[in-house]
Amino acid sequence: MEPVPHPPNPPIPVQDDRIWIDGCFDFAHHGHAGAVLQAKQLGKYLVVGVHSDEEIFENKGPTVMTLKERIAAVQACKWTNLPVPNAPYVTDPAWLDLYGCRYVVHGDDITTDATGEDCYRIVRSLGRFKIVKRTPGISTTDLVGRMLLCTKQHHLPPFSLQTNLLSALPSLNRPTPTAEAVYQLDCVRSYASDEFGVVGNGSTVFSYDPNFGGSPNGSCLQIVEGKRPRQEQRVVYVDGGFDLFSSGHIEFLKLVVETEIKDAARRGEYEVVGDAASGGRKPYVVAGVHDDRTINKFKRLNYPIMNLFERALCVLQCRYISSLILSSPFVPSLAFLGTLPTGGVPHAVYHGPTKFMPSEADPYQELKEAKNVFGEPLFREITEHEWSGVNAGEIVSRIVRQRSLYEERQRRKEAKVEKEESMIG
Repeated sequence: MEPVPHPPNPPIPVQDDRIWIDGCFDFAHHGHAGAVLQAKQLGKYLVVGVHSDEEIFENKGPTVMTLKERIAAVQACKWTNLPVPNAPYVTDPAWLDLYGCRYVVHGDDITTDATGEDCYRIVRSLGRFKIVKRTPGISTTDLVGRMLLCTKQHHLPPFSLQTNLLSALPSLNRPTPTAEAVYQLDCVRSYASDEFGVVGNGSTVFSYDPNFGGSPNGSCLQIVEGKRPRQEQRVVYVDGGFDLFSSGHIEFLKLVVETEIKDAARRGEYEVVGDAASGGRKPYVVAGVHDDRTINKFKRLNYPIMNLFERALCVLQCRYISSLILSSPFVPSLAFLGTLPTGGVPHAVYHGPTKFMPSEADPYQELKEAKNVFGEPLFREITEHEWSGVNAGEIVSRIVRQRSLYEERQRRKEAKVEKEESMIG
């Protein structure tokens, strides 16, 4: 799936179930994904317009991620059908017409341009505007603030998220869950939906508990039911912090899928036609996400910038993921992999070209010496790629290097928020 040149030639016929949504999409946080999901649920085909770096700078301030990186994030969202770069900051109905979209969707807040006017004033006046609920508690501005102030209040204690999620599952034996627990479970279920936004037909979600049931290897408890691997699918495992889910993570996951598909083709299982990542025999990708304490133990400071709940939602919205495991161990031992509810030890475990500190043991050492059921090496590494160096540390460095610019951006945003809130209703 690649962005198409603007304008499409010929124009696409306008249909009610073709929906347009646009924005900066700076950082792939779950607030953006939530808006995209709700937009997709209002139609069948979703076009996502992404503003240019230059227009965002003029109207809002500097971006952290480049347009190319932001397009990559939008493409990786499983509810996106077509990304469109350089979409105008003030939504233009002519662009909607060209891409066949009757309606544009936005959250229930107001977004203003450099002149202080509503960016959606034109489409509102034409009756082509639909409102969805804005995701509370997360924004690019909030994340930048965490980095600039080096705060840790967003971190979650170990297993607190899982306790909340399990408490909200239907059961006659559990006390009434808190409103926070119900909200979190509803979010996880929604983001685990399939590419059409249908809940219950997408990703499976589990939580790893090393002490559950008295087993020496622990167990994976199911949080959300979804699709399980088909008999002919290869199951692969990846893990990490996935903090500030970015182009580096996305490209790694995409390459895992493409590598598995191309290997299946080389084995003669089928012929690859076109983009390998969009067809062929896709693997079933299980993603383990480490908890906040584990990440902070190794990275210190106020990492992770996103907490486990926020990072889990980012991973779930990605089209290259089939299943998610909360609080996966830092060392993915064979004993742990044997507990995976997708059939035990997977066919392959992938990781990127991580450089460990000299004093750190390699967490994948046991796997590098192991074989899968076919006698193949279990551990596989994705080599350097275009965005290998784009991770949470790199993103924080970008902001710190231009601290004064981003501090001014924060001040401007606070002033804009006050005015925008006064315009609602």
